[in-house]
Amino acid sequence: MAKFQEWSELQAFAAAHSLVIIGVDEAGRGPLCGPVVAGAALLDSPNPIEGLACSKTLTPKKRELLAARIQELAPAWAVAHGTVEEIDRVNILQASLLAMWRAVDAVVQQAGLKPEQCLIAVDGNKLPKWPYKAVAVVKGDTKIPAISAGSILAKVARDEWCKTHAQQYPEYEFDVHMGYPTARHMALLMQYGATQVHRKSFRPVREALEREQQGLPF
Repeated sequence: MAKFQEWSELQAFAAAHSLVIIGVDEAGRGPLCGPVVAGAALLDSPNPIEGLACSKTLTPKKRELLAARIQELAPAWAVAHGTVEEIDRVNILQASLLAMWRAVDAVVQQAGLKPEQCLIAVDGNKLPKWPYKAVAVVKGDTKIPAISAGSILAKVARDEWCKTHAQQYPEYEFDVHMGYPTARHMALLMQYGATQVHRKSFRPVREALEREQQGLPF
C-alpha cells in the first residue's frame, strides 16, 4: 500500500479503487489506569462535519459537542476498548491495536460493508494485522477528517470512563488527572496504593504493588 500523508491523496486513491474510507484512532495509551479506547468513523464525504481536528487541540466542551455531532451525522461510528487485563497481558501497543480492530469491525458491520470495500486510515505508524487495505498516517488526526472523528470519539469515551470511576474511587481524582502519571496521581498512588483499575504492568503501579506486598508504608 502506498503512503498517503494528505487527505486529497487518500480520497483520490479511495475513489479510484471504489473504497470507503474509515478513520480510526486511540486514546489512553499513557495513563496508569483504565482501558485504552479506540474510536472509528465513516463520514459522509459530501457533507463534512465542521470543526473536526485532533482531539488534543480541542477543549473538553468542544470535544463533547463534536462527538455528539459525529454520533448524529456519521453513517457509522464505534468506540471499543482494550481492557486493563488485556493491557497487562499483551502490552499497551497490542491492546491499542486490538481496540482499533474492534472499533473498525463494528463500523464495517454497521455500514454493511465487506472488508475488501474498505480503506482504513490509522493514526500513527503501526497497523493491526487485519483483513483490510489500510494506511498508517503520521499525525493523521490533524490531516484526515475520519481519523480526527475517531480521535474525538475515543478521547470523549476515555474521559467519561475517568469521570465515572472517579465516583467509585474518589480519593484518586481520576476526573482531574484523567489517569495520566502526573505528580498528583503519582502522589495519590503512593499514598493509597493501586486499585483494580490500575495497569499492573506499568512501572509506577508495579512499584506501588511491590511496596504493599512487602508491607512498606505508602
